[in-house]
Amino acid sequence: MVFLPQFPKEQLLTQLSNGFVLLVLGMGTVFIFLILLVFLTKGLSAFVMKLESKRPAVATGKPAAAAATTASEADIAAAVVAAWAKANE
Repeated sequence: MVFLPQFPKEQLLTQLSNGFVLLVLGMGTVFIFLILLVFLTKGLSAFVMKLESKRPAVATGKPAAAAATTASEADIAAAVVAAWAKANE
């Protein structure tokens, strides 16, 4: 295994500078991608909002009537009491 103090100083500085260049290029690429993503998202949002405002309003009909229940409140209460009694056995 080769340790850092065994390398010549010039080689260490070269590797350090190459690592720094790689770091800057990688972080720069990610930064540019994220900035591009933010602006594309904002642009797409504005585009969709513009399309939504041009869309004709749809008249909504009256809401559907609630489904008729076949079980009475007494039956529901009995089922709840039975479930509670079963759970607390």
